[in-house]
Amino acid sequence: MPYYDHNKDYPFAAFITNLGKYNEGELVGEWVKFPTTAEELKEVFKRIGIGQKDDFGQPYEEWFITDYDCYVDGLYSKLGEYENLDELNYMASKLDEMSESEYTQFQAGMEMGDHCGSLQEIINLTENLDCYEVYPNIHDYDDLGRYYIEELDVMQVPEHLQNYIDYEAYGRDIALEENGTFTDQGYVRDTGDSFHEYYDGERGSIPDEYRVMTFQDDLPEEEKSEWAMDIAFDMDEFFRQRAVCGETPGGTGCQGGTLRKPDGRAHFCFG
Repeated sequence: MPYYDHNKDYPFAAFITNLGKYNEGELVGEWVKFPTTAEELKEVFKRIGIGQKDDFGQPYEEWFITDYDCYVDGLYSKLGEYENLDELNYMASKLDEMSESEYTQFQAGMEMGDHCGSLQEIINLTENLDCYEVYPNIHDYDDLGRYYIEELDVMQVPEHLQNYIDYEAYGRDIALEENGTFTDQGYVRDTGDSFHEYYDGERGSIPDEYRVMTFQDDLPEEEKSEWAMDIAFDMDEFFRQRAVCGETPGGTGCQGGTLRKPDGRAHFCFG
């Protein structure tokens, strides 16, 4: 498992919120650290009231994600309110399975930005780390030029001429030739390997061991149909309230308490 920012032992946590309660003006939710398990998530749903009935006998069935606590550089902005929980767990599990060197390659790939426009692309990035080679101690063109000439011996330079070599210019040519760039991880070059799509964004493509919503697969078809109708109503009410309040996509507009991060820090207050 890699070392995440701030010495955390998980890549991110999500505050999963009861949407029906939210529409009633109450924030009922819980922080969930990813990766998680189906058993843990099932208990979280019970605690936040998913499946319980309201005053009119209708069950609370839909949820959304109010916020994230993220310890992977560049990932927070890619996470939305209605992400698939199986997909989130898939990505978090792939990150947790990495060695430290693989995580460095992943971070470099994220910083280069070629394949990180969506969770689907980021998951595929975790399977294509061989596309990137990282040189952690090289931070500028001069370092790169010296490394290629002095360490890799790409050219033989007589000792009495070494002070006349423009290492910076040579390093710039190398970076241009191999499509390399400098990141916080060091110098990163494209190895030329093909980038393959292993995950197509469909739930069926997520390996069983990473799925956490499997406890819902056992619901009777009649109950699933009722859930679908109630979900549509909850979502309609949710967006109506946001339109009235004039909220931005990142706001909550809830009343009644303080939302805290997994480590106990207050995130924001409402009410």
